[in-house]
This record gives sequence, structure tokens and C-alpha cells, in this order.
Amino acid sequence: MSSSFLITPQALHARLSENPAKVLICDCRFDLVDPDLGQRAYDVSHLPEAVYVDLGRALSREKNGLNGRHPLPEAKIFAQYLNQLGVNRDTLIVGVDAHGGLYGSRLWWLARWVGHASVVVLDGGMPAWEKAGYSLTNVKPKARPIGDFKQGASLVSSVDLANMQAGLGRTDRLIVDARPGDRFQGQNETLDARAGHIPGAASRPVKENLNDDGTFKAPEVLRAEFTKLLGSQSPKNLVASCGSGVSACHLLLALELAGLSGGALYGGSWSEWSSQPDAPTEIGPSKVAG
Repeated sequence: MSSSFLITPQALHARLSENPAKVLICDCRFDLVDPDLGQRAYDVSHLPEAVYVDLGRALSREKNGLNGRHPLPEAKIFAQYLNQLGVNRDTLIVGVDAHGGLYGSRLWWLARWVGHASVVVLDGGMPAWEKAGYSLTNVKPKARPIGDFKQGASLVSSVDLANMQAGLGRTDRLIVDARPGDRFQGQNETLDARAGHIPGAASRPVKENLNDDGTFKAPEVLRAEFTKLLGSQSPKNLVASCGSGVSACHLLLALELAGLSGGALYGGSWSEWSSQPDAPTEIGPSKVAG
């Protein structure tokens, strides 16, 4: 069990004071209904030296109507994007948002996907930063020199639509859906083509990873909860899904904190699955034990 993928406001402030050139803060705030809200919020105030990283433009590729709402970017292009932001091989990337790490964890997963190991999420996000007494600013940082980071071997796993379709009904696979329970059960769907969930999936709403103040639960608490959910399954058999591959990254981060590594991301998630005319779906509560 570990908290090495999280950073506290105090620790981040200390790193910035020691060597700001080796820290890149990425403001990942976003709103699914109002996609430009994050940029507007950033323009008003953000952490000192933070750059804005947009979910729809930087952390996703172009949509085609069948590949989901936030398709994974091309790995090569995303690695080049980090390079353009000034990321070096020894740069600490810090994902920040105001949503309990929901969008910061997408950046965390993508950075590891292209081989950058030094990436963390600010635990508690901007609310925790302000609560700790640290200031915000509306001053945008100067552009950094192009970094020396190059795409490396992936540090995470992912599966695509074809893999998901072929894996339906497999006893050695556990699909875990991080959407809110009402969307999982098909009671309230306002974002995607159809209501319900992938057959055989278990429900683990992303908010269950957090304390009331938006920080992650203690590693031992997460481990106990996920161990119950996994049952007899290995963490390596888990596939994380959600609406569009964002909350699922939060789920995978929580699993890492719990010391249960090895799960894969289904990047297209429900938004891709439900767009396929022949994809089977289920409604109602999870039938998975635990």
C-alpha cells in the first residue's frame, strides 16, 4: 500500500520552493456539461505556475461518433504534448483539479501510459491547497523550453472495444464501472446514447474512493473495500470503465494506492460501448458478489 502517487499541498509547496523548474503543475479542471468552464476558471485563478490542460483537447483525441466522448489521445501525440509543455525526464508532473482528483487522475494515467513515472495528483485539489493557506493567482506562467521527455514503455494497461467484446462472460475478468449508481443502473442517463451498463459489470462509484473533504481514503481502507469487491479475482483481471474513460482512471489510481496494481483501463468506456448498435447492455443493480 502506498500514497506515492499523491502529493499534499504542503509537500507541493515545498517542492515549488526548492526547485520550481522541476515541477509542472497541470490544472485539469473541467465540466462535462460546460466544456469551457475549466479554462474560464483557470483564467480567474489557479495555483502559481500552473498551466491549463484541457480534457477535451489535450487529454483526448477527436471524436467520430462511435469512439466515445473522450477517446484516448494517440500515445505519440500525447508524449509530444508533454514535451511541448517543457516536461523533462526528471520533471514531476502534478495533476490538479477541484473535483477530488477526477480529472487530475486522467493526466496521471496518461503520463504513465507514455512512460513518465514521475507524476502525482494533488490530494484534495485546489480546495486543499487553499485550506492549507496557500495563494492562488491569475498570472499565467511563461512558456517553458521544450523538454527532453521521450515516449517510453507504458507503465499501465489498457483494453479496446474489440477486447471488451471478446471478453464478455469470461470468468477471469471483472469489469468495474466508476459512474454514479443511478447511471450504472440505467435510471438517469443524460450524457450517452443508451442507459445501463456493460453486462456483468460491478458498480464502484468514484466518490467511494474519497473522504468527505475530497481527499483519497487511507490506503488500508481502500484495500479492504477493493478486496471485498474483487472477491476471488486478481487485481490484474480488473478492467476499469466509466462514462468516457475519466473516472475509470480515478478508480485505477485508488487501486494503486491500495497496493492492488495491474488493472486495465477501457478508454472508450460506456460512451463508446453504448454507441455500438449491436452492443448488449444491462440495467439494474450489479449482480457481482461483493
